[in-house]
Amino acid sequence: MLDDARSFAVTAHGSQMYGARPYVFHLDAVVGLLTPYGVEAQIVGYLHDVVEDTAVTEDEVRKRFGHLVGECVSLLTDAPGANRAERKAGTYARLATVAGPGELALVVKAADRLANVRSCVVDQRCGLWGVYRSEHAAFRRAAYREGLCDPLWEELDALLDTASDAGSRSDQGSTDV
Repeated sequence: MLDDARSFAVTAHGSQMYGARPYVFHLDAVVGLLTPYGVEAQIVGYLHDVVEDTAVTEDEVRKRFGHLVGECVSLLTDAPGANRAERKAGTYARLATVAGPGELALVVKAADRLANVRSCVVDQRCGLWGVYRSEHAAFRRAAYREGLCDPLWEELDALLDTASDAGSRSDQGSTDV
């Protein structure tokens, strides 16, 4: 089923890019972080953006991959809004209420954010990194659950804290991020 999820996501995302790379680069990075959390987490990892970024519907995901995977993908799909701030506020409000089996979505969301922040640091995308940093407190309040996926959060917190110093230097002419 994992290979099916990857193939489905790659086909759905088509020629979409993740920065200068094919979108599958991001999907594989997220799924790599999810390996310790099981195959179901990895399946959701491959599918986490298909409803938000492609023509795939939540119904299609549920029918093909099951109720829990569909529920998680739904939770990971940004809420509607006129701009990023509105979309994230709605999404974070929804994530803050998640309990039980749906918490699998929170693990995937943490892996997704970590993969994004890692990419920002490696590719020196200070502007986007700054967006993630500015959202981090609200994101953490909504999505963090003690003991759920602490290693992901520890690295995410550290990258944002460490990179904040480098990001400040970068804004002053250095390219350390």
